[in-house]
Amino acid sequence: MNNAAVAIPEKLFFKIGEVCDLTGVQAHVLRYWESEFPMLSPQKNRAGQRTYRKRDVEIALRIKELLYDDQYTIAGAKKRLASELRNPGKLKVVTSEMNLAGNSNLSPRSRDDESSAAGRPLTDDERNSVRRLAMQLQELLSILSADQTDPRRRRK
Repeated sequence: MNNAAVAIPEKLFFKIGEVCDLTGVQAHVLRYWESEFPMLSPQKNRAGQRTYRKRDVEIALRIKELLYDDQYTIAGAKKRLASELRNPGKLKVVTSEMNLAGNSNLSPRSRDDESSAAGRPLTDDERNSVRRLAMQLQELLSILSADQTDPRRRRK
């Protein structure tokens, strides 16, 4: 199964059942992967239920691809994924164009309007890097805003 065929909805959090549907594996498999892959670590809500972020879903899809499609062992998949996560440009998770476009809070610009500080048009690689950075910043903002609304995490 190719990750390009999986469209991850634009949501902040996913329940374990939703992740099971997206990845095509059962809940006990996801829980096992959490114990084997430290980079897959969904948070738990107040009720103790796992809440996966979009990044967790992408990592789960990549783990599935490494184990099922590429036939890696658990140890081999762990090393490969750790290597890919150390070099973010190498992570082979494919998301939909909508996900790459970023958040609607960012002002939309046409491909012709985008240019670098040097005044030349951005290359596709540069444009994708900017989009990835924007996505990461949006994820950080959502985590920080969630921390502000969670009374257990407020600073006194």
